[in-house]
Amino acid sequence: MFRRREQPIDQLVLRNLRALGIETPLLQKRLIDSWPTVAGQAIARYTTSLHIQNQTLFVRLSVPALRADLNMQRQEFVRRLNQHVGAQVIADIRFN
Repeated sequence: MFRRREQPIDQLVLRNLRALGIETPLLQKRLIDSWPTVAGQAIARYTTSLHIQNQTLFVRLSVPALRADLNMQRQEFVRRLNQHVGAQVIADIRFN
């Protein structure tokens, strides 16, 4: 008699993504795509580019005055973005 090892599909998919080495890039893409939702459409309208390097999200803004306001909320954005993705993807945000 054999024994079935039933596992949820999400665990199987994540295990295979880790084995292939594409889990982190996938999570980074999901985090970047969630920026308009987490930051809001007003801030996303002034965002010209986003990229992640060494667990830091770099956000380029078209309005320099907005940079000072967003710097004060940096840790809140980090928490909300990681929470939205469901993993610790970034540790800091830099606004340029």
